[in-house]
Amino acid sequence: MKTLQDFFLFCSGVDASVLEKCPTDRNKYAGIGATVFFTGVLAFFSSGYALFTVFDSYPLSIAFGLVWGLMIFNLDRYIVMSMKSNGQWWRDLFVAFPRLVLAILLAVVISKPLELKIFEKEIRAEMVQMEQEVFKQQEDRVQERYRAQTEDLRTQIAALKGEIAAKSAARDSLAQAAVQEADGTGGSRQRNLGPIYRAKKAEAEQAQAELTYTLAENQPLIREKEQAVQALEAAAQRDVATLDRSKYDGLAARIDALSRLSAKSLAIFYASLFITLLFVAVETAPIVVKLISYRSPYDFVLHQQEHVFQMANLEQTTLLSNQVKNKLKFDTETGIHRVQANIAAEKAVIDQKLKETLEGLKNRGLEWEGQT
Repeated sequence: MKTLQDFFLFCSGVDASVLEKCPTDRNKYAGIGATVFFTGVLAFFSSGYALFTVFDSYPLSIAFGLVWGLMIFNLDRYIVMSMKSNGQWWRDLFVAFPRLVLAILLAVVISKPLELKIFEKEIRAEMVQMEQEVFKQQEDRVQERYRAQTEDLRTQIAALKGEIAAKSAARDSLAQAAVQEADGTGGSRQRNLGPIYRAKKAEAEQAQAELTYTLAENQPLIREKEQAVQALEAAAQRDVATLDRSKYDGLAARIDALSRLSAKSLAIFYASLFITLLFVAVETAPIVVKLISYRSPYDFVLHQQEHVFQMANLEQTTLLSNQVKNKLKFDTETGIHRVQANIAAEKAVIDQKLKETLEGLKNRGLEWEGQT
């Protein structure tokens, strides 16, 4: 049990030598360390699942998940270890604020893959629909490439068939008028095969000839254009058959599916939100505990030791600074004195030489006067 507690104390980043003087704080920091440790474990499972959806390989997922979990563990441990109580809540909050922001960011990153695992069944059902939508979009894009040509050909076919139908309707109408004129049910209302009948029959025969000509001219064109439409449809089907039908289950697709589910269902939206908030609470718990806790003996002893080191460092730096200042002052003043002494000595030498030169000139002048 003590070994496990010591491990959790290590996870909390506590100073063992300081904690030995404050045994009442062991449970507090063991709890903080346990939170840090299990956050790292959750990060391992979270990243392992996320990476498995990417690599589809257990060894790679475990390896990368372990690296990610250790990194999160070390980062959380550093965040908690760097938090120190100064006895002033506003100052502690100011120091803790960037750490809280970082902890919230880590919580969101850790929680998202686990949310995907929790809602895996619902996500799979949604992804089936999304996969069908993606395939339908791909097919529509393929069909779009052929739609303009196909519609143009069908329009031409409809026009040709419409011309045949118009000729056929005109022929039928004229033939019926001739028959009605012959049996007296129409036209002049007299049964006869006279000139009116013969005229109407001639018009009907002319319409039949025109229909026959139109059929002979349009039907080959209709068959040709129908074959072209069939060829385009076959080409479109071949292109659709060659589309990539790979499984639609990547990490981004799962996140998109969860987003769609959250938009459709308030229950899933709130569940996802509360899971994220839970991880945020777990991730920020050690920092919040340190913020709301009174200064414990550990904080006082740690502050005392740091203060001793701070004062010792201040003393050493002050002594060193004074030593350097005194040395600089000594070197400066002695240097100035040395320069002044050298100047005075040089002046004395120059004055002596000048005096000797003047006396020599005077003596030489007396010698000139004696010779004259």
